[in-house]
Amino acid sequence: MGRRARLGLVLCVAVLWARGLAAADEEGNQDESLESKTLSAEDQVKDHSTGTRVVAGQIFLESGKPDSQSEDEENFHSQEEEKENSLEELNSLETSNLLNKDLEEGEIQSTVLTAIGGTADGEPCHFPFLFLEKEYAECTADGREDGRLWCATTYDYKKDQKWGFCETEEQSNKRRQMQEAEEVYQTGMKILNESSKKAQKKEAYQYLLKAADMNHTKAMEKVSYALLFGDYLKQNIQSSKELFEKLTEEGSPRGQMALGFLYASGLGVNSSQAKALVYYTFGALGGNLIAHMILGYRYWAGIGVLQSCESALTHYRLVANHVASDISLTGGTVVQRIRLADEVENPGMASGMLEEDLIQYYQFLAEKGDVQAQVGLGQLHLHGGRGVEQNHQRAFEYFNQAANAGNSHAMAFLGKMYSEGSDIVPQSNETALQYFKKAADMGNPVGQSGLGMAYLYGRGVPVNYELALKYFQKAAEQGWVDGQLQLGSMYYNGIGVKRDYKQALKYFNLASQGGHILAFYNLAQMHATGTGVMRSCHTAVELFKNVCERGRWSERLMTAYNSYKDGDSNSAVVQYLLLAEQGYEVAQSNAAFILDQKASIVGENETYPRALLHWNRAASQGYTVARIKLGDYHFYGFGTDVDYETAFIHYRLASEQQHSAQAMFNLGYMHEKGLGIKQDIHLAKRFYDMAAEASPDAQVPVFLALCKLGVIYSLQYVREINIREVFSHIDMDQLLGPEWDLYLMTIIALLLGTVIAYRQRQHQAIPRPAGLRPAVPQQEPPPEHQPPQ
Repeated sequence: MGRRARLGLVLCVAVLWARGLAAADEEGNQDESLESKTLSAEDQVKDHSTGTRVVAGQIFLESGKPDSQSEDEENFHSQEEEKENSLEELNSLETSNLLNKDLEEGEIQSTVLTAIGGTADGEPCHFPFLFLEKEYAECTADGREDGRLWCATTYDYKKDQKWGFCETEEQSNKRRQMQEAEEVYQTGMKILNESSKKAQKKEAYQYLLKAADMNHTKAMEKVSYALLFGDYLKQNIQSSKELFEKLTEEGSPRGQMALGFLYASGLGVNSSQAKALVYYTFGALGGNLIAHMILGYRYWAGIGVLQSCESALTHYRLVANHVASDISLTGGTVVQRIRLADEVENPGMASGMLEEDLIQYYQFLAEKGDVQAQVGLGQLHLHGGRGVEQNHQRAFEYFNQAANAGNSHAMAFLGKMYSEGSDIVPQSNETALQYFKKAADMGNPVGQSGLGMAYLYGRGVPVNYELALKYFQKAAEQGWVDGQLQLGSMYYNGIGVKRDYKQALKYFNLASQGGHILAFYNLAQMHATGTGVMRSCHTAVELFKNVCERGRWSERLMTAYNSYKDGDSNSAVVQYLLLAEQGYEVAQSNAAFILDQKASIVGENETYPRALLHWNRAASQGYTVARIKLGDYHFYGFGTDVDYETAFIHYRLASEQQHSAQAMFNLGYMHEKGLGIKQDIHLAKRFYDMAAEASPDAQVPVFLALCKLGVIYSLQYVREINIREVFSHIDMDQLLGPEWDLYLMTIIALLLGTVIAYRQRQHQAIPRPAGLRPAVPQQEPPPEHQPPQ
């Protein structure tokens, strides 16, 4: 039975692999959902079928009671769909039970241990057995100095002295080595998690390196990524590749995903999109969320696979479910999206980062009792971002100071922290309720929303949907996104009000405008299932993609940015490349920007082609600078052949879609020179004028270009006409009258008389000797040049 079970598993894996490869070559309507093939039984239960109605954070069954296990996952639209889904789940459950039964039987047979060596070689171990007046239900190393496991083959070892080893000497050495490796790994992780200093983190990685050398899988994963990105270890792509290959052989999904990334980006290996797709697929089959996200983006953009919105939806929805379930009441870490190209083009533009001296100034104000500074610093430390690390201890201290001064906002955020609970603030519904009530009584929308949550879930008070609705409405009226989200959720589920999908859609849209991640998630679910709106796969994928990009892996955006600012371009570009594979537009443009500057980690001849690839991906997501860069690359022949027509197309797209002044100016120049388009000075002037209207910064270069254009136009006009032919057609008698020659002679005589009079006046102003020279008034400057004698 054990062999049959193993054979069944091998066949299942083979079928999954074949289907994963076939998905890359099928049309969108034929693509099968990888989700149904890749998830464990638990994840399949949590997955959302077409018939479900899901609103993250506010999931209720039709009865109106929250389900403790699927509160954030399921709410069926009708009883008929519920029955159909239940039947499908029952069938899959029966199949799973049969397989598990076969596996269990195989395991029961395989657990019969046979003694090796000793006094009872070949005899089965007897469990339990008695040794030193203690019963043992499994093999033990007690009584042995070498730590090797043994068992008795009869109940009473002292009486019969029948025993044997449970493992060979080789197995014993390997087991002890893995135990030692686990201890080293745990020591390293403890130092890594408890320290914030760089020196201590480097020390932690020395422990992890030692554990990795002892073939500890998790240590190998940590070390391989550290070598790839240069995190606390010297960057070494080749060493990381070898570790990833070793992890892949052991079936590590993280190793498979990373090896796929290396083949996709051509780092340490020859680029192969086919191999990258295979490794990404296996990583996704193993449950790696980043691999799912990469596949979602590839199916959405049609990279290496046929474009398929439904396949992209499958992958993105799976990742979004995990991201949404990880969102807490206090919110997640703020994602900073800083574009390196924008920083260079506009040095004075605020990047969103707070300078150290500015933070110190706010800290000084907070210490002096400035309540607004205390609340602002509290929020910064609560969520992190803008150059400030997340620190709940400092957030609590600042909120506490402001709350003692009577600030309602600080009271509400203290309520949030007590409601959520953390290592710093113990979870307490009663304390949270007190702070929420104080803030709500002062009209604070954050407190009103928190009080609504308390009544909705019965946290410290009895469940009361009417009061919950009332407080959510008050918070929503003041524009607080949490109130809008929860109000939309109540309308969606019909809790305390009549179910109204249009109202739910309205409030979810309002909350999404405030950037609430769960609002995007709920809207994505509605568009994916066609609830309250026309079903739109494209809209659902874009919304799910937005949610996925708020996952914890987005923190690497700031890590990469800091690496670049510290002068480590190689580390930064590798991190940006991985995020670019996940579909982050800002990472694609930043990776292209660094490659454009000739990053040394990539061969000199490969920088421009790779930069062109990522500029193209960023441009397809609507980044204007990337679109202009594509035009520049084709105009100058960077990474591709010179192609004025393609350059013109990119400039025109940037001009029409994003109204870029730079693109308009370039179009004017191409019309002026006749590059990639027929020469047309009139259209050139038109585009120059449009560029000046689009941006004040373009007015000076446009003025110079128009001056040049005017000169060119005049010269062109003169070249096109025949001067002699023009004068031969002019009739002076008709133009100036029959006596025009007399008029001309009179004018010449007058001009000649004027010149003679001027010359005579100059001769009369001959300078005298210095002693006889009349005084010159000081207010009139002397002539610069003396007239000739």
